[in-house]
Amino acid sequence: MMIGKRISGRYKILDAIGGGGMANVYLAHDMILDRNVAVKMLRLDFANDEEFIRRFHREAQSATSLVHPNIVSIYDVGEENDLYYIVMEYVDGQTLKQYIQQYSPLRVEDTIDIMKQLTSAIAHAHQNHIIHRDIKPQNILVDNNGNVKITDFGIAMALSATSITQTNSVLGSVHYLSPEQARGGMANRKSDIYSLGIVMFELLTGRLPFFGESAVSIALKHLQTETPSIRRWNPQIPQSVENIVLKATAKDPFLRYDSVEEMEEDLRTSLYPERMNEPKFVIPADNEATKAIPVITADKPSKSFDETIVHSQDKGNVAVAGKDNKKDKKAKEKQKKKKWPIILITTFILLATLGILTITVFPGLFATKDVQVPDVSGELMEDAIKELVDLGLVIRNTKEIEDNEIPEGFVVKTDPPQGDTIKEGSSIDLFVSSGKKKFELSDYVGSDFNDTVAMLEKEGFKNIKETPVFNEREPGTIIEQNIPAGREVVPDEAELEFKVSQGPEKITLRDLRGYNEKSLADYADLTGLRIEVGSEEFSNDVQAGLVISQTPKAGEQLVKGDTVTVVISKGKEEIPPKKKTVEITVEYNPSVPGQPQEYTIFIEDFDQSMTEPYKTGVLTETSTFIIELEIPHGGKAGYKVFVDNTVVEDVTISYDEAE
Repeated sequence: MMIGKRISGRYKILDAIGGGGMANVYLAHDMILDRNVAVKMLRLDFANDEEFIRRFHREAQSATSLVHPNIVSIYDVGEENDLYYIVMEYVDGQTLKQYIQQYSPLRVEDTIDIMKQLTSAIAHAHQNHIIHRDIKPQNILVDNNGNVKITDFGIAMALSATSITQTNSVLGSVHYLSPEQARGGMANRKSDIYSLGIVMFELLTGRLPFFGESAVSIALKHLQTETPSIRRWNPQIPQSVENIVLKATAKDPFLRYDSVEEMEEDLRTSLYPERMNEPKFVIPADNEATKAIPVITADKPSKSFDETIVHSQDKGNVAVAGKDNKKDKKAKEKQKKKKWPIILITTFILLATLGILTITVFPGLFATKDVQVPDVSGELMEDAIKELVDLGLVIRNTKEIEDNEIPEGFVVKTDPPQGDTIKEGSSIDLFVSSGKKKFELSDYVGSDFNDTVAMLEKEGFKNIKETPVFNEREPGTIIEQNIPAGREVVPDEAELEFKVSQGPEKITLRDLRGYNEKSLADYADLTGLRIEVGSEEFSNDVQAGLVISQTPKAGEQLVKGDTVTVVISKGKEEIPPKKKTVEITVEYNPSVPGQPQEYTIFIEDFDQSMTEPYKTGVLTETSTFIIELEIPHGGKAGYKVFVDNTVVEDVTISYDEAE
């Protein structure tokens, strides 16, 4: 648990704000510069990989050279107790993915504005010889002012280098992966351009261009399937804007923009009136290269290019050869004259034989045979095709249809149907099962769970699980789904799981009376509550600096971010005592006339105690005495008068009674 810890004695971890397969991200406070920062810590899985650590340091340090308003700044890189971390700028906002889910599809003007910021940032990175390799909305932050900032520079490169060395695996998020990365090649500048094109596609349509049952199937679509037209979902998008997406996402890197700067310039001018209806960008046809064929003329006989031509250098030999050639020509002319009769007879016999065959045999050989269409329903498509081709039929089309009985990939029927008699060489269509009827899931994040369940149950879904989680969103709101939007599933077989907000986690407020300032701060860090001092009061019972009372009271249910107000004691209030002048008359009343009486007066006030007499003496007559009492604040004072050891007067005066 990292919450509350300090990294390098400087960065106090406040909260977990994100994470993934490679690292966790925390909100922290820089105690030296007094600012919030984001701290990304690599998971312990990579702590002992020396090659990874070396490349991580190199790439992370190079990323610190990127200073751009649309790139998250990196402040510090370090290591503590096998924890490798990067300290970076904290952006108060949300990811572009969350922004798209909230506002999609975006206006064309807003999309162009965001894309210009992104291309400016990536161009700056490319100028510094840094390729991002994993551009996706999840790695792009949008602050509260609508400015975008790209994050995860350097980290992506370090991970890419390690993975390629160790596993030769393809890195990057498969929905935004360039074809060259999908086939296992190295990412380059044009790979970033491809990913930018996919991000622009998602901004304009609110969806991704390719979906599939697995990462492999999606990667294959990046390799084989052209990017669909965004105007299919919004015909109002100018052709000049769609052309940017089509060119950026061309399968062949050579057909994409030469640089991000070129793409940025295209974005800048895309909404000019003269460009908005420009011709659609079309990928050039990939024709085979034309092969050179040698020209054969009468004066230059054709020869095999493998033939070796020998050039003689002996002139005498050439002359002898010329004489021998003349003798050979005469002999050959005599032989030709003898062969003519034989050639004429042979030709006649062949023509006669051919005529007989034409009448009797050839018609049967060249007649088209009848073929009965076999029953191939229930067979695997490949087996059915082989069976039909072996019968001399031509497969014209294979079409997918839904079928609740025949498994996916097996033949449902043919056209013409089984049992029909057709001619050999005829065309036939195959109808192949795509499996049970499928339903394309939407993005239900942000929707009400009960409404969504009711809709899905009407479509035949039976296995729908709810996982309650604490979240800032309204209770009952779906915040995550296990099967992504766009995936086609069989309703009665799919198992759907939705994480549903219960609202913020409830916090039972403690009794904070007697807490000091540090204890209050620790409790605030622990719970996420805001604790404010409402006032300070004097207290005779509570020591100075401690809590006297709180609002709300202990036991109340609160949520993170709620405010608790406390009253702090200033200690006892120092108020001077009051002085009271009292006149005491002691009556002389002896039991024997003329006999003296003894009297004693005791006082208890701010300075004196009843333990010692204030005044003693002998009475021979009724006497009056004046005494001064000091009464403490909130206290009492008094006096007692004894005559011959008998109490004749006992008086108590409170602070409030004194004038």
